[in-house]
Amino acid sequence: MKTLRSLYLSRRFFVLLGAISAVFFISHYYILLYAGAKISLICLIAFLSIDIFIIFKKDKIRAERKTPEKLSNGDDNFIQIRIENKYPFTVNAVITDELPVKFQERNFEKKLVLRSSEKAVADYTVKPVKRGEYWFGALNIFIFSPIGLVSKRYKIQNDIMVPVYPSFIQMRKYELFAASNRLDELGIKKNRRIGHTLEFEHIKNYVKGDDYRTINWKATARKNSIMVNLYQDEKSQQVYCAIDMGRVMQMSFEGMTLLDYAINTSLVLSNIAVNKKDKAGIITFSKEIHNLLPAESKYTHIQKILEVLYNQETTFPESSIERLCAVLNHKITQRSLVVLFTNFESVSALKRQMFYLRKLAQKHLLLVVFFENTELKKITDSEAKNITQIYNKTIAEKFAFEKRQILIELKRYGILSILSSPEELSINTINKYLELKTIGKL
Repeated sequence: MKTLRSLYLSRRFFVLLGAISAVFFISHYYILLYAGAKISLICLIAFLSIDIFIIFKKDKIRAERKTPEKLSNGDDNFIQIRIENKYPFTVNAVITDELPVKFQERNFEKKLVLRSSEKAVADYTVKPVKRGEYWFGALNIFIFSPIGLVSKRYKIQNDIMVPVYPSFIQMRKYELFAASNRLDELGIKKNRRIGHTLEFEHIKNYVKGDDYRTINWKATARKNSIMVNLYQDEKSQQVYCAIDMGRVMQMSFEGMTLLDYAINTSLVLSNIAVNKKDKAGIITFSKEIHNLLPAESKYTHIQKILEVLYNQETTFPESSIERLCAVLNHKITQRSLVVLFTNFESVSALKRQMFYLRKLAQKHLLLVVFFENTELKKITDSEAKNITQIYNKTIAEKFAFEKRQILIELKRYGILSILSSPEELSINTINKYLELKTIGKL
């Protein structure tokens, strides 16, 4: 029964069978044609029997699907299929992988030609847009012999669960560019340091590229070689990412919610802060405080942040910034940078929360990050050709004007803010963090 379940007659078989049947249908008037049809049918059955015998003699295909331990949300993740042909002849292989339902991919198929004893690798990428558990089904491999009348299905690796975490690929990319001093290639601005926010560390010999303004002339005279002062940034400053999980963060852009964009950016920013020797912490809230992870500067703390962010989901009630303000001012005694990821669609919505934002800004350095509606921007940038398009463009420009008014209103009360498109959120937030460190506000 197992052999029968794995047996599939190919299209070539049905074409030949159809041709022979047609000959039988028209050959009852012609004796020689009828005899030829009978011989053809016998040959077809013989070849079919040989094909079944050589394909089903033994299990001669080895294959496995190599998936990462976890997938990165919003990024291309590589999946690898390794396959080896143990048959003594060349086979045609058709690979059909049962992808998780969340990808909505129903036509996945890869074709390979494998010589005897040949090993091959088939790669493909998946791009999840939602955190959570993703279940891969069976890996199906259909093998055709050189005759090609039948195929055998190999069913491998049933039901494998791979979790999708916040974008650790993006986090590592920014970390790598920061370590090699190439953040400008990602759009991160190089800010000239202003003021006296550096701490003296030691004196060293001058090497090419050192700032000549840090030359220590007394040490140079004593050593008879150019010596420079080496400084380091002030350390152990606290950076908290406060993530709004209310209904305003459920809006979706390119398949991902605003919450997921905020979570990915929070992970990147926390990692950059830890690499800058600052302390990073996470707060998630809606109507109440869901998580409060105290700020730490240990690199192992990033794994804790990753685990906290993995389980966050939006809720339907309106978020309480009043509650956030009370908890932050009560539990975090040291002045910290609080990066608040939320979304305001109107000035009236901002004014309902302004009292609590101002109260929070009195004790901490508050940076409000909210989102530009890129779909509306496409409408405002397009040319209106009829009455409906003129109406849509007018409404879109009204909402865009409201966003700019929110920036002005926040600035009027001395609250820092960023209005960003979702795809540029990480770059804009990191730029602001580095700018604040440069000018000594943090």
